[in-house]
Parts: sequence; C-alpha cells; structure tokens
Amino acid sequence: MTVRAFGRPPRPRPGLGPADIVVLLGLVAIVYVAAQIASGAPAVVVGPDISLAPGALPYYSALSVGRMLAAYGISLVLSLAYGYVAAHSATAARGLLPLLDVLQSVPILSFLPVTLVSLSALLPDPLAVELASIILIVTSMIWNMAFSVYQSFSTVPRDILEASSAFRLSSWLRFRLIELPFATQPLVWNSILSWAGGWFFLMAAESFTLGERDFRLPGLGSYLQKAAETGDAAAAARGIVALALTIIILDQVIWRPALAWSERFRIGAAEPEEVAHSWLYDVLSRSWLVEQLVVRVWRPFLRALDTALGREAAAPPGARRQEPRRWPAVVIGTLLALALGYASLRALILLGQLSLGTWLAIFSAAGVTLLRVIAALAIAALWTVPAGVLIGTNRRVAAAAQPVVQVVASIPATALFPIIVVALLGLPGGLNVAAIILMLLGTQWYILFNVIAGTAAIPRELEYTADTLRLGLRLRWTTLLLPALFPYLITGLITASGGAWNASIVAEYVVVAGETRQVPGIGALISLATANGDYTLLLAATLTLSVLVAAINQLVWRRLYARATERFRFE
Repeated sequence: MTVRAFGRPPRPRPGLGPADIVVLLGLVAIVYVAAQIASGAPAVVVGPDISLAPGALPYYSALSVGRMLAAYGISLVLSLAYGYVAAHSATAARGLLPLLDVLQSVPILSFLPVTLVSLSALLPDPLAVELASIILIVTSMIWNMAFSVYQSFSTVPRDILEASSAFRLSSWLRFRLIELPFATQPLVWNSILSWAGGWFFLMAAESFTLGERDFRLPGLGSYLQKAAETGDAAAAARGIVALALTIIILDQVIWRPALAWSERFRIGAAEPEEVAHSWLYDVLSRSWLVEQLVVRVWRPFLRALDTALGREAAAPPGARRQEPRRWPAVVIGTLLALALGYASLRALILLGQLSLGTWLAIFSAAGVTLLRVIAALAIAALWTVPAGVLIGTNRRVAAAAQPVVQVVASIPATALFPIIVVALLGLPGGLNVAAIILMLLGTQWYILFNVIAGTAAIPRELEYTADTLRLGLRLRWTTLLLPALFPYLITGLITASGGAWNASIVAEYVVVAGETRQVPGIGALISLATANGDYTLLLAATLTLSVLVAAINQLVWRRLYARATERFRFE
C-alpha cells in the first residue's frame, strides 16, 4: 500500500477560512429568513389523532417506510453529486466541505421549527408537514453518505485512474465504470447506517409540537411518541416490535441483496473465501424475466446514456472547446451575495439584542456538551473498531451480526430514553450519565459500519501476504488493518461527532412522566428555545454550535482527513 495520493485535496488551514465564514453567514441568513416566513403561519395547528390500536401498525409502518424511501432517494442523489464535485474540484471543496461539516452537526431541532412553520405558511398543512418530515429525515441520512462518497472518490487507486486516462474515458464513463463501482461497497454500508439514522429521528420527524401548533403525521414515529407520552407500555412494546419486524423485512429484501451485489465490485484478483449471500439475490440472478429486463431494457438504456453523456471522449485531440458564457453566473452570484449579505446583517442585528450574560451561558453550555461528545466518541471507538474488524473479516460472523446490529442501531433510543433516565436518576451522575449513554447510542453505529466497510474493502491479496509472512496480531494491526482502515475510521468519527451533537437535543432535555428534566448543555438550550418559540435564542445557540463544530473540523478532522487521503490508500 503506497502513501501517495492522486488528486490531492486542498490542505486544511488553521482556524476558520473565508469559505467557513460564508457558510456560517448563509446558515444564519437561512434561519432568519425562515423565521420571518414562519411568522405568517397559522397560530393554531391541530394534527390528526394517532391510534394506538394494534391494527393501525401495518398502515403506519407502510407510511413511515414510504417517507424513508423518498428521503433516501433524495439523499442518494445529493450525496453522489456532492461527493463527486467536492472530490474533483479543489475550489468547490473549499466551500462544500465546510458546509457539510457544519450542517451534519446542526441538531435536527434547529431545522425542525423553521422548516415546519415556514412550509405551513406557504403550503396546505398535510403537504407542508409531509414535505417537512421528508426533509428532516434527509438531514439525518445524507451526511455520512456524502462523506463516504467523497472519501471513496478521493482515494480511487492511481493505476486505475491512469488506465482510464489511457483509454480516454469521458468524465461520465470514468464515473460510471470506475469511481461509482469503487464507492459501491462503502456506500451500501453507509446507506444501511443512514436508514438507522432515519429511524432514530423518526419520532421527531413525524410528531412535533411548537406552542399551539401540533404537527404530526400517521406513522411508526408518531405511534411510538404517543405511546411514550401516554405511558402505554404495551403500545410502546408493540410499536418497537413492529419497527423491528419492518427493519428485518427491509434487511432481507433490500440490504442483504445489495450487500451480495456489491461484492462484485471488490478490488483484487483473488476471490474471497466467503462472500455475502442473499436468498433474494440468488433468486433474482437466476430469473429469466430479470435477465430479459437487463438485456432488453437496462443495458440499452445504459448504452444510450453513455452515448448521450460520453461524447466528450470522441472529440478530436486538437479540438477547441467553446468557452461558456460567464456573465449569467456572475449576475446570479452577485444577486445571491447581496441577498445573503442583507439577511445576514438583519440576523446579526437581531442577535445583538441578546445580553452578555446570555452569550456566556450559551458558550458555557456548548463547552459542557463538547465534553460529553468527546466521552461518547472515545467509548464508541473502544469497542466498534475491534468489533467492526471481526465482522468485516469473518463472513459467518457478519451474516449473523449484520442484521442484529442493523435492528439494534435502528430502534429509536428516544423511545427507550425515559426508561434509561428513570433507572439512572438515583445513581451518581444520574442524568449526566444517561445523556452520554444516549449520545453513545447515536454515534457508535457510524464508526462501526464504516470500520466494517473498510475491513471488507481490503484486497484479499494483502490478507494472503500477511498470512504468508505469519504476521502476529500486533504487526497485522499496525501494518495492515489500521492503515487500511484509517480513511474509513476518520469518516466514521466525523459523522459520529455530528450524530453526537444531534443526539444532544434529546439527551440533555427530556420529559419523563410529565416532568421536564435537563442537564446543562447546548442541546438542552436548543430544546428549551424550541419549546418556548424563542427564535432569537435558537438562532444564537445554533450559530454558536456551528462555529464550534466548524473550528473543530478545521483544526482536527480536516487535517486527519487530508492525511488519510494522502498516505493511506491502495495502489
């Protein structure tokens, strides 16, 4: 494994750069504009009644799966586009990567009030709440997928890229035939994780109350939310069982076939001793009807697409390309910059009304939450790295553990958190320990799934070489496993830190048996501002959190990410 990179990404700069400042101002402007639109929303909104009858669960499950599918489709398209542009353009990466860093760490409750209320001011209630729910599920799905695509596109082996240049492949053909296949295995694993993240925040996305506005949608999330609110333990148990069954069915009909299919894109000439199996994939691969669809529909469609999008490769070597006109982009960019500047200025004037004591309380809360995030990441890494290597290197263990891990990761910890709080209240640390536990439940799966994907992507030849050299456990870890896993581990830690910040909103502020319990932290502050409809405090807390996360990502994660793409890649 060589230590050189092809297409080196921009080196991280100490502190916040111009791109980060633009991103933060844009976030401030968006929240301010959305809050202004929200002021025109109906003062009272009454959501539909949620039935806790067992017979409602199949219908609610279908509705939730439909929203998850829509959100996943949007997330997949955006992730591929985002990762491709960031990996191929150093200029774009300077703006896109800070934006991804900030947005993936902004808690869902910072998006939720302005999204729901703004859409309800512009659209009829049922459509507005449906769109808001899908958008919010996207915010819990997209980040780790986008990071995975960017990491894969940035670490394609140099010899493969050189071969594509020798064959004069167009950008489209290089994407379809080389880059996308190389990214497939990590993307499938991160897609499974994205669904787990979507289920985790389903309760918040389907059932939400803001003052006199009661936004809710029929679904598993709202079913579990109502069961928790009413204290109906039997209904909560039925909801969790229904969710687990839904996840198991989806694992059998979607994710196991997808994992088996992704094995065909493994790098290396040697065949693995054991491969992922799926009964549905085996049935489909032997089906005559599926074969005819592939031969008569799918392949002609791909050929037509290649012809339409791959024409640049057929251009003569000395042909000149017509330069595109730049003035429309300049005009549009200028108008957007003026609008951004105006909205940011108005938002900053609004923030200036807060007292120094309020700002000090916000900074203190952010520092306390940071300590919890660090503790959760450290605990998660201690067990997920060895467990992920075991699952990734042993197919029999993976076959048994993968569906179990997916089910456990997908069960919303928010539904179980009141029980955890009650159990820990009498112990030393009490709610502080419970908050770290819930953050851990929202972070550990990001690291685990990325380690599994990284382990599964190690070429079999390197494992054979390690066996031939009779490397001991320590040398195998230091010379093969840890270097190979480093890019995936950094991806997992980046997305896990975002998950920890997100989980803080429910970890630090919880209602148990009608009584509100909270610990100091930025998550509790955001939850309190949301419950009171205090948009100024919400904007200030979100901005503080965004600046803190952007600084950490620049000073820590971006440096480690650059090192991963420069030194640790297969050649």
